Amino acid sequence: MRHYDLTPLYRTAIGFDRLAKMLNDVQRNENELSYPPYNIELVDENAYKIIMAVAGFNEAELEIESEQQTLRVTGRKAKKEQEATFLHRGIATRDFEHKFQLADHVKVTGAQLEHGLLTIALVRELPEALKPRKIEIGIQVNPTLIEQKAA
Repeated sequence: MRHYDLTPLYRTAIGFDRLAKMLNDVQRNENELSYPPYNIELVDENAYKIIMAVAGFNEAELEIESEQQTLRVTGRKAKKEQEATFLHRGIATRDFEHKFQLADHVKVTGAQLEHGLLTIALVRELPEALKPRKIEIGIQVNPTLIEQKAA
């Protein structure tokens, strides 16, 4: 796959720097392994769940941070004084950092760690101004008042 340098977009396109950064991040993340595995579940029309398999991690070793429209989940395994000698090591407990790009108006409402699964609840909260509203037909409209307000 070809890799394109998108940094010239940062200099010449005002307001598109976020789009260029998203494209750059997608291009970079294609080569990274998908650890830990996760599901994104649609719970309701405006509710979602991210479920991550974080076997071997406890709550103190996990950090969830939401900044602007990015959700970052980080796992840092505490170092033990004496490492065990493994004959077979199939459970990966390496450090990780996973970023999710959130859509507009999507907020994190909570998180829970149970049976090695980290569940993060998300909800889309549209402001009243963006919600569709019904316009009643039959209400008398006075165009002169509209023209006076515009002037």
